[in-house]
Amino acid sequence: MAVLEPIPLTSLRGVGPKLAQQLADYGVTQVEDLLFHLPLRYQDRTRITPIAGLQDGSEVSVEGEVRLADIVFGRRRSLVARIQDGTGTLTLRFFHFSAAQKNSLQPGARLYCFGQVRRGANGFEIFHPEYRVLEPGEPGSATGGAQPATLTPVYPTTTGIGQAQWRKLCSQALGFLQRAQPRDLLPAGSRQPFTLVQALQYLHAPPADAPLDALLEGRHPAQLRLALEELVAHHLSLLRLRARQQSTPAPALASDAGQGLQHRLLQSLPFSPTGAQQRVMQEIAADLARPIPMLRLVQGDVGSGKTLVAAHAALQAIANGFQVALMAPTEILAEQHRLNFEAWFTPLGIGVEWLSGRVKGKAREAATARLAAGEAALAVGTHALFQESVAFQRLGLVMVDEQHKFGVHQRLALSQKAGAEGRPHQLVLTATPIPRTLSMVAYADLDFSVIDELPPGREPVTTVLIDSQRREQVIARVAGACASGRQAYWVCTLIEESDSLQAQAAEATAELLREALPGLQVGLVHGRMKPAEKAAVMAAFKGGEIALLVATTVIEVGVDVPNASLMVIENPERLGLAQLHQLRGRVGRGGGASHCVLLYQSPLSRSGQQRLVAMRESNDGFYIAEKDLELRGPGEVLGTRQTGLLAFRIAELPAHNHLLDAVHTIAHTLQQGDPEIIDALIQRWTANREKFAEV
Repeated sequence: MAVLEPIPLTSLRGVGPKLAQQLADYGVTQVEDLLFHLPLRYQDRTRITPIAGLQDGSEVSVEGEVRLADIVFGRRRSLVARIQDGTGTLTLRFFHFSAAQKNSLQPGARLYCFGQVRRGANGFEIFHPEYRVLEPGEPGSATGGAQPATLTPVYPTTTGIGQAQWRKLCSQALGFLQRAQPRDLLPAGSRQPFTLVQALQYLHAPPADAPLDALLEGRHPAQLRLALEELVAHHLSLLRLRARQQSTPAPALASDAGQGLQHRLLQSLPFSPTGAQQRVMQEIAADLARPIPMLRLVQGDVGSGKTLVAAHAALQAIANGFQVALMAPTEILAEQHRLNFEAWFTPLGIGVEWLSGRVKGKAREAATARLAAGEAALAVGTHALFQESVAFQRLGLVMVDEQHKFGVHQRLALSQKAGAEGRPHQLVLTATPIPRTLSMVAYADLDFSVIDELPPGREPVTTVLIDSQRREQVIARVAGACASGRQAYWVCTLIEESDSLQAQAAEATAELLREALPGLQVGLVHGRMKPAEKAAVMAAFKGGEIALLVATTVIEVGVDVPNASLMVIENPERLGLAQLHQLRGRVGRGGGASHCVLLYQSPLSRSGQQRLVAMRESNDGFYIAEKDLELRGPGEVLGTRQTGLLAFRIAELPAHNHLLDAVHTIAHTLQQGDPEIIDALIQRWTANREKFAEV
């Protein structure tokens, strides 16, 4: 049940095909969309300010009589009008104007105008004010007739659509809403003091005495009313998605069948699993033993040992006669997994099939044939795994690493390859700690496991902030670290997304470092290199042949070189906290002290400074994640801006975190009642976005 039935935008006055297309390009395709196109902020135009009381920089409403208006030819041609109100004179200046505008500003005409005051050479001025010529006999401010009775909304906009247009369009949409009076869907006790209709009307046209601070911070009861309903709908849609996914059976993978292989694997390791790893292994084993598809997210900080947990789960599936697929977002991370699994599984007599973009021709045909015939128990690869040409005979477990870096349809395609066996079990791994409040919203359809313990002997990485003007000192520090037998990373960052520009920057940096450090073997890896070239460089670095690796952020996840103890990140202020934390996680993986140098460009913005200070203060991924959420918002943290998973219309996290307990309570209440209410809520708020959450 939508708030309004679908009504085309061309039903509104002033909307022809051209404007309708402009609005559609902006994401507004029908009248209902205008209702949820809420203002960014508000202007108080309800009070008239005497000209004598104007202050530089203030936004004001002024009423006065035109004394003169003329075109002035200076550095720029402009239309200048001077108005008086009995307390003083104000200049209005227009650089873009029409003949009709000039004719309307005749001496004696009364104006109501609004704009920002600035101090000019001859007193106060307003550039390009919004104004209206009052009709003869029309009441002015003295009788409350000229100025609006409500706060004036300022809407998010795009090129070619002005604020006046948005106000007219949204006002017309409110008229449709008033006539339709859609049903309230939340339980009665949870939606006071506003109904849905009242909340929308209030937010598009708040009364003059509305609390502006609360509105701007998103904590007004009208905003909370809408945010609550949207979060409830989102939560219900994920719960329904989970129920739908688990309505198709999965193979029951007996836990005792895999214990022999699992014991042999653990015995072969030079270390024992941590208590946290053992706990998560048991949680996964219990899930796999049930004939219901496992949907579990394992999150752990960098270096916490998620790969071993994944290997333990894979052996349970393989021992039961099923195949396992492990998908990673980059060649480097997938290659790292392949090397780990080959080292662990080859002694157990289990082969590892490798499928990535660089496996081509007969080698690819042979690999896909072995998977289709069931001869290969484990496939490790990149997005190549989900392509149509890849088929499995008995796929029982899908493992996805750093899943938020994949497109939705890629994950979905892999999970649908189980064929006659029903749905495979799904294990999602992430080294990007997700704040608890965010995980409650974004992953309500998944069970959670957290590896909250690092292997013994790991020392925290010491992080320092150094201005780029001291670059020579940092280069000397790199030389010292490498002279002592350790290895180092030098990470280049660019604002541009272009691989070619990033590659150029990395190549230039590598050349400069080779000149500055002639005694060191300097390697280079970036996104423009062929996969085989990248793999060769990474192997040389891991083997100790390369002392200093210059890289772009392609090394963000999955690279494991225990001897690397120093990382320099250039221009770290350009990256988000989570990405910085991932990069830092490439060092500190062996014994001994490790360091991360954040080589920043001054001056730092306030948010840039906050991010870097947070990195210096903490190695705790969950603290970093909470800070990242606070500074950047959920879409950026999860990487879901493109997927639509958290494309909320109203709700904002973390601002509305305090609503989440109520969201769960209301969702539980609704699940005990009329399923049609749930259908209507999901349809109203999430439309066709449910698939976005499928993993």
